[in-house]
Amino acid sequence: MDWTFAGSKYFLFLYSLFSFAATNCLLSVPPTKCHEHESRALLQFKKSFVISKSSYNPFSYPKMASWNATTDCCSWDGIECDEHTNHVISIDLSSSHIYGTMDANSTLFHLKHLQSLDLADNHFNYSQIPSRIGEISQLRYLNLSQTYFSGEIPQQVSHLSKLLSLDLCGAFDSLVPVNLLSLKISTLRSLIQNSTNLEVFRVNYVTISSSVPHTFTNLTYLEQVSLYHCELYGEFPPGIFHLPNLRYLNLGNNQNLTGKFPDFHTSAQITTLELDSTSFYGTLPASIGNLNSLNWLSISYSNFSGSIPSSFRNLTQLTFLDIGGNKFKGDLSSFLLNLNKLRTLRVGFNEFTTETISWICKLSGMNDLRLEFVNIGLEIPFCFTNLTQLSILSLYHCNLSGQIPSWIMNLTNLASLDLGRNNLRGEIPNSLFKLENLETLSLMSNLLEGELEMDKFLKLRRLVLVELCFNKLSLISGKNPSNASFSQIQGLGLGLSNLNEFPHFLRDLAELSYIYMPYNNVSSFPSWMWRKSSLRSLIVSYNSLTGKIDPQICNLKSLMLLDLSFNNLSGTVPSCLGSSSQLLQILVLKGNKLTGPFPGTYTKTSDLRMIDLSNNKLQGQLPRALLNIRMLEYIDVSHNQINDSFPCWLGTLPELKVVALHHNHLSGSIGCPAACTFPKLHIIYLSHNQLSGSLPSKTIQNWKSMEASNESQLQYQYYSAYDYHMLASFSVLKDGSYRYSFSLCNKGRTLVYENLQEFYNLIVIDLSSNKFSGEIPNVIGDLTGLVLLNLSNNMLSGNIPSSLGKLSNLETLDLSVNTLSGKIPLQLQELTFLSHFNVSFNNLSGHIPQNMQFATFQDSSFEGNQELCVNPSVNKCEEDGGLPFVPPSTSDDDQDSGIFIEFDWKVVLIGYGGGLLVGLALGNSFNREIFAWLKRICRVGN
Repeated sequence: MDWTFAGSKYFLFLYSLFSFAATNCLLSVPPTKCHEHESRALLQFKKSFVISKSSYNPFSYPKMASWNATTDCCSWDGIECDEHTNHVISIDLSSSHIYGTMDANSTLFHLKHLQSLDLADNHFNYSQIPSRIGEISQLRYLNLSQTYFSGEIPQQVSHLSKLLSLDLCGAFDSLVPVNLLSLKISTLRSLIQNSTNLEVFRVNYVTISSSVPHTFTNLTYLEQVSLYHCELYGEFPPGIFHLPNLRYLNLGNNQNLTGKFPDFHTSAQITTLELDSTSFYGTLPASIGNLNSLNWLSISYSNFSGSIPSSFRNLTQLTFLDIGGNKFKGDLSSFLLNLNKLRTLRVGFNEFTTETISWICKLSGMNDLRLEFVNIGLEIPFCFTNLTQLSILSLYHCNLSGQIPSWIMNLTNLASLDLGRNNLRGEIPNSLFKLENLETLSLMSNLLEGELEMDKFLKLRRLVLVELCFNKLSLISGKNPSNASFSQIQGLGLGLSNLNEFPHFLRDLAELSYIYMPYNNVSSFPSWMWRKSSLRSLIVSYNSLTGKIDPQICNLKSLMLLDLSFNNLSGTVPSCLGSSSQLLQILVLKGNKLTGPFPGTYTKTSDLRMIDLSNNKLQGQLPRALLNIRMLEYIDVSHNQINDSFPCWLGTLPELKVVALHHNHLSGSIGCPAACTFPKLHIIYLSHNQLSGSLPSKTIQNWKSMEASNESQLQYQYYSAYDYHMLASFSVLKDGSYRYSFSLCNKGRTLVYENLQEFYNLIVIDLSSNKFSGEIPNVIGDLTGLVLLNLSNNMLSGNIPSSLGKLSNLETLDLSVNTLSGKIPLQLQELTFLSHFNVSFNNLSGHIPQNMQFATFQDSSFEGNQELCVNPSVNKCEEDGGLPFVPPSTSDDDQDSGIFIEFDWKVVLIGYGGGLLVGLALGNSFNREIFAWLKRICRVGN
């Protein structure tokens, strides 16, 4: 007998028996549940929030809804436990519809073994990130992006030394990116120093307001760096481009961030570079051809110049190229043909040769072509017929003329077509309506003419947005609106379209959410309008609307923007506008005949950003309910009959930037309690009231945002009624924003700033035509961001403060018609931007400075000062060298008496080409008896 063989069989038998027994024993033992204290902590965390439906993710769902105490927390949705210790090590509650406030008492911080925490795409109600986040010392992955946390990121985040990935990207408030979070540079430096293994660092829309620390170059494991819209400035450290593992770098929308591309190494692994809207400058280095892995390059609206290097042809992996808005010149054809994978090309605002266009036509795989502000010839190039894969074509502002070619129908894949702001003529061809895949169409601001049946657009079943504004078209409703119920149209731009009524087919557009119809002759709303529950934006300004605003407008629960300005509406403002039942953010009813009190039913859930009720007949006081509108940044109630004291309490609103209350009946002092600081104020316009008392130093000193430019405080929030991807070629809202309109003038002589957001550094104090007395406070000189200061037509006395010489950005200074005395401070000669200066009709003495800007001012700026030497060539002031001063009366009916001299402003936008925001000229209103005298000395007339 072979004992070896027998022993082997016996061993196998025993091994099989043992394995069977062990397996059955293991299977019979119930799995260990997660630790009870961690289960309780998670349930308590769930209990502290409510379920909201808000999410950017179409696949979102409330993950915590299924959590309950009867099941093992390790099996709960979004929870992962360690397979050996059963401790909770990962929480993924991204896009879970969570709403509520998180504080330091949150039981989340009891989970000491947590390694990964993802709370992205939830709403934590603007609470601060709790400092206890630093106690979860094992964290390797932390994602708090788009969570509506606000305030300062706690320094304790830098204690998380094991972090590999950190994502704190800011939330998109009402479809608009807003910097709710800030990060101190000291915290950032500590984080870089402690978390040396970081691979992913993303803080888009987080205010840093600093230069980029050079210590970033020590993070050799970094693969992704995203610092979009962080208000960075200074020179970008070039060593970051050379980080050995860097693949993704996004520095976009930091306008004050400068730098140049370095010489790129052949070992570079970068796949994505986004530097759009920065101040990077210089030429593209030839070594950019070493970036063999680069597939996405976006450097639009920066300061690059020169020609494109021939080495660009080596970037054969490029699929996305955006170099628009720079100063490139020459011919792109030398490298375009090599970029066979290129699918998106955006080259607007550059100067390329016509040969470039012919080479573009050879990129048959192109699906996104944008040539905005590029002169491509008089007609749309016929060779574009080769680009049969095009889904987006934008030829915006390309000086095109002639007609829309019929061959456009051959581009059958077109989803977006923008031919706006050209000189195209003739009728819209029928072939355009054969583009069955078309989703957005903009033909605005051309010379198109003829009758156009709107029903034709109903044939395009995928059409979402149509823009026909500012042509010579006559739009008619057509005869077959029955197809409207099948249409996907959400937005219609029909401004200046010869319309006398709302097109009938709009009634049946189930998805309609945006109506843009200014400059027509519509006199009333149809009753079906108030049943359009999907409507989010309604702009019907400059029409002929009459009667009261129908209270049924309150049924539009989705309405975010309402602009009915410059019509003939009367009656009161419906109290529901801006209440908790609506989503309204923009309310513009200026230029009507509305009466009654200012509406005052705003609740703490109101989402209003802008209120403009100017140029009406509203009466009474401003309601304290305005304090509930915590996101309000613009209020204009000028040219009404508001009878109130100065509303200091508005100074507690954290976002308020524009306060325009001029031409009302405000009275009393403007001195405010210390708590009313107006933290982001940069335009205060109170002229033509009956305000009195001294100019309060302590109140003015609190206007810190008027000091040197701080972008985080000065920039306006942008309103958008649509997702950005829907706005690719929709020209009326091309930048996805509603433009704040504002004027700095009186008596109807206006020049309106149509887009105040572009002039976020326009800092203004206008307290003219009141009854202020006493001296001009020295502290005004600390408001170094001031561009315009008008204290004219008051009863101010004393000397002109020399501290005004510190206002280095000042362009307009009007101190006329007061009782100021002493000499003109020589320090004012340092104001190199000063373009308008008026100290006429005071009691000033001495010589007029003649250096710098003062040499450009006319004698009329100094008239009416008896002891002021107007002519610098005269060594001694002659006895009659000045003109007699007529002081303003102090009676209550000054402005109606004809004695009080009012100098109104006419604002003239000059633009940055001359380094100026505004220039000023004088208007007038005066007594007939002194007409000739004033006309002679002030050079003003009717």
